[in-house]
Amino acid sequence: MQKTREAGKNGHALSRRDLLKTTGAAAALATGTGLGLFGGKAPAFAQSREIHVVAWSHFIPPADRLTERFAQEFEAANKVKVRLEFINANDLPARATAAVESGSGADIFQLQWNQPHLYAGGLEDHNKLAAELGTAKFYGWLQEAAKVQGTFRGVPYYAIGNAVAYRKDWFQKLNLRDPNTPNTAWTWDEWLRAGTRLKAAGMPVGQTLGHTFGDAPTFAYPLLWSFGAHEVDEKGKVAINSRETRMAVEFMKEFWNKACDESGLGWDDSSNNRAFFAETISCTLNGASIYFVARNSPEKAPPGLADKIGHFLLPQGPAGRYHALIPFTHCIGKYSKQKEAAADWIRFVHQKKNYEEYIVTQKGYGIGGDPEWENHPFWKQDPTVEPFRLNAKYGRNFGWPGPFNRKASEVQVKYIIIDLFAKAVQGMSTQEAIAATERELKNVYESA
Repeated sequence: MQKTREAGKNGHALSRRDLLKTTGAAAALATGTGLGLFGGKAPAFAQSREIHVVAWSHFIPPADRLTERFAQEFEAANKVKVRLEFINANDLPARATAAVESGSGADIFQLQWNQPHLYAGGLEDHNKLAAELGTAKFYGWLQEAAKVQGTFRGVPYYAIGNAVAYRKDWFQKLNLRDPNTPNTAWTWDEWLRAGTRLKAAGMPVGQTLGHTFGDAPTFAYPLLWSFGAHEVDEKGKVAINSRETRMAVEFMKEFWNKACDESGLGWDDSSNNRAFFAETISCTLNGASIYFVARNSPEKAPPGLADKIGHFLLPQGPAGRYHALIPFTHCIGKYSKQKEAAADWIRFVHQKKNYEEYIVTQKGYGIGGDPEWENHPFWKQDPTVEPFRLNAKYGRNFGWPGPFNRKASEVQVKYIIIDLFAKAVQGMSTQEAIAATERELKNVYESA
């Protein structure tokens, strides 16, 4: 096994021109060589082979080390070298774009969100492999991230969940109700009341409305949906100008002013982690990484912080509870010279034993693709992460209830929904913010 790591840089959000250029260039690529994965003859194992896999650098380091061990085991069993390259998640789109446009790059990209839609013309048809690996049992939203016009352009793998990390001691100090009280829904209105008291006590809610790939959209979209609002309807027609959107925006303005650390407008995906460890905020939407750092690397956190942390799912609104999780998909490029070996690697990591070890190693940070994972025994090992157990049950994709297509992704990477709320909390009237958002959405969805 060979391993490469690249230092993370600032995010590379794709502009509309980048998106159109990428998908256009990808569509022009050749259609592959028809190896065993696609019904042809597999190459002889005597050949010297290597596959290059580009994936994100896990926030849970043991998952990196486990993947490296998998690569060693795969190499020994299949006589195929695996060159793993872990990079910053924000850098994946730029690398995939370069590979698709040039027709040369990593054999496998572990893409996020619906990036398989963006590069579909440069990715192999994975229908047979996905069927073989049983991904039909996976959550529908996880499949939608990989399926482009009925064709899997990658194999769905797993997802990164999120929940609100909160200071149990501060909730108890202020006599606030436990958000996980059985049989009693925690609502946005209740979080507003609790957050108001927490901010008055010097421990506000920490939430970004900045242009960052994870924490901002996974808060803004579910908030919108929970009030019954949507950017588009089921047919993809812009539907943002609605009573429900006005309700969501008005709530956010009040929540922001009364409950939140208002410097969060400029935060990136690591800012809330730092604020939580600095003990300047009481709650923040995040993966389980804050807790795991406090528990497993106590020298990086205030003394005893791990025992003070709890988690709760995003609150329920008038239209229900929703979450936006990050789907991950293994995608083989059409240009790859080692398609069958690449398919074998995907088969290997999906083997029941390996897949289970991979998910369990992340201890609730990574969410298994099959709903059966909601009842896996490992959730009972640590009650602090148990709320993540039902995280994926409430999952939806950006653009919901419309299709999770290139246009939904363009809205995401342009931060149009996040900016709807950011403009409003900075003083723009609710109707002006919605009107501006509607114009931007129509520029995306109603364009050719």
